Amino acid sequence: MAGAVDFKDLQRRMEGAVSVFKSDLASLRTGRASGNLLDPIQVDAYGSQMPLNQVATISVPEPRMLSVQVWDKSMVQAVDRAIRESNLGFNPIVDGTNLRIPLPELNEERRKELVKIAHTYAENARVAARHVRRDGMDHLKKSEKDGETSEDDARRLHDQVQKLTDDTIATIDSLLTEKEAEILHV
Repeated sequence: MAGAVDFKDLQRRMEGAVSVFKSDLASLRTGRASGNLLDPIQVDAYGSQMPLNQVATISVPEPRMLSVQVWDKSMVQAVDRAIRESNLGFNPIVDGTNLRIPLPELNEERRKELVKIAHTYAENARVAARHVRRDGMDHLKKSEKDGETSEDDARRLHDQVQKLTDDTIATIDSLLTEKEAEILHV
């Protein structure tokens, strides 16, 4: 029975989904410039997708301005394209190997757009948690089928996996509600 499901592994994986969600939320701008606003951006560099911070230095010279210093001059256009296509609403100004990104004022329309992005991030986190649940349930079914776990124990473990999933999704929903309030009422 003890080997039926590794709850520590399931919990670690669900906490990982919440952690990724938190970092995604941190990248959503609510007023001030911050280097982590560009964290989700992936650049097509040297034949593969790389995080922006691995091809450039990101700094905040002013409260409403980001600066991206690209290390390799041949990568400037790829970085510019990645930032423009990121759905974050940024329009970089290219100046040699430096890109200046003025942050527009948050109007009502932009706030609603940011809330939609936050909801997308939340749904991705929920899906990740459900995948972890599915893996745990599949493991339980196999264990029960192979005779390693009794039907009663499998049912009890099934309920524990479901409770872990419900708690994780409740945490995700709570974080989303906080971020939504922050975006709409800044």
